[in-house]
Amino acid sequence: MTKGSGEERSPVAPVDLSQAIIGPGMAVFSKYAAVLEADGSPMSVRTALQLINRFLAEDDFDHDTQFCLHWFEQHGWGEGVFGEADTLARAKGTSVDGVKEAGVVEAGSGKVRLLKWAEYPADWNPSADTRLPVWEALHQIIRALRQGGESASGALLAALGGKAEAVRQLAYRLYTLCERLGQAEDARAYNELITSWTGIESAAASAPKPVQQDTFDFEK
Repeated sequence: MTKGSGEERSPVAPVDLSQAIIGPGMAVFSKYAAVLEADGSPMSVRTALQLINRFLAEDDFDHDTQFCLHWFEQHGWGEGVFGEADTLARAKGTSVDGVKEAGVVEAGSGKVRLLKWAEYPADWNPSADTRLPVWEALHQIIRALRQGGESASGALLAALGGKAEAVRQLAYRLYTLCERLGQAEDARAYNELITSWTGIESAAASAPKPVQQDTFDFEK
């Protein structure tokens, strides 16, 4: 729908695309007796609609995360030229310096690349982070899950407050993207988070409640 075929433009106008994807998406959902969540529970129609629309609803993510999503789709974890990153960042309402400040990219010598989850600092404190994109939160939770299990990732999830659902939705989005791009190892990391989500939420529920600070939420 978004690319058409060959050199043709999409036959669906951008303003109509959101409604246009619902029919085909729900057709796939309704052809099965049940569609299951990662924990084995039946997926609701509401959740299915949210996931279908999530592929277009980038505005639900903060600007830094929107930049990271598009950069990842174009370059993965590899380097790209600064000029290209600067153009994309401006289009997404942020800047290369901004996403560098957020701690999600490395930029220098005319090159820009996204940091992998293993490169994120283990002593990260969400409550003290003054610029916290969903992209950073997701990859910090993956780092914690792989290095410390569900209890460690649950403690971080508890500190994220209202960002938890956005983190989960971004994991779905990136898993699907990695599957499409043939990036099996990256897809596996996002799938592990999704399949562990119930356990992570349980660990988060029993974790000590963090002290909230006024600087915690970074607005778009």
